[in-house]
Amino acid sequence: MIDSISVIGGKDKDGAAEAIPLLDIRAGEILAVVGTTGSGKSMLIADIEQWADGETPSQRRILINQMPAGEFADDRVLRGMAAEVSQNMNFVMDMSVKDFLNLHACSRHLEQAEMLAEQVLNYANRLSGEPIGSQDKLTVLSGGQSRALMVADVALISDAPVVLLDELENAGIDRLAALKGLALQNKIVVLVTHDPMLALLADRRVVMKNGGMFKLHSTTPEEKLLLKKLEQSNRQISFWREQLRLGFTVNEEALKQY
Repeated sequence: MIDSISVIGGKDKDGAAEAIPLLDIRAGEILAVVGTTGSGKSMLIADIEQWADGETPSQRRILINQMPAGEFADDRVLRGMAAEVSQNMNFVMDMSVKDFLNLHACSRHLEQAEMLAEQVLNYANRLSGEPIGSQDKLTVLSGGQSRALMVADVALISDAPVVLLDELENAGIDRLAALKGLALQNKIVVLVTHDPMLALLADRRVVMKNGGMFKLHSTTPEEKLLLKKLEQSNRQISFWREQLRLGFTVNEEALKQY
């Protein structure tokens, strides 16, 4: 069981020690990774995914429960302990959604695999802007459908205790619902994002600069209140996005009525 992972700071792009020497992330916590393009956000989650031990360009080391990852488990086990959902994800297996979910649930030796697969599909359809059918082939799913299915699968079937999300706002899914759903599973969630709502939904956020961890902030009560206002604006935008998708027109009077 993973209670926490720790990122021991390495070097930034100039070879200077990172401003944050140690970052502990607890089970059930959402950590947002923010920063400008090229600041090192993706490198940080890559270090976590491969359980870096000083061999990557950043020279970071990742601990599990205060132990070096290699001492906590062997490589085969470690590979299954971090699940990543990236912004570019598509399936290559030629099987139906239902068969894939049943197969995954059975491979995890989970009880009532068919019922669980149905729950995953229902959850994925709440996240996706396009309906996903149980008999749809994985290879014909759109990028948004694929990512919705993977988020639901990671939340309900996968036993990976660490979830890495790369720019969920570009996934074409209900990003807030996806993040909230993952948070309920007591997983460690590390999220690379440019989205202020996702950043404020996280418990903490680490700011990357020049390839290094630069600042660490806990989300304040005032920021949580601001998040509620942003969510209301997001609901309005989502409503009108759907109206345009369905072929309706938008005018100022209709906007006032929402």
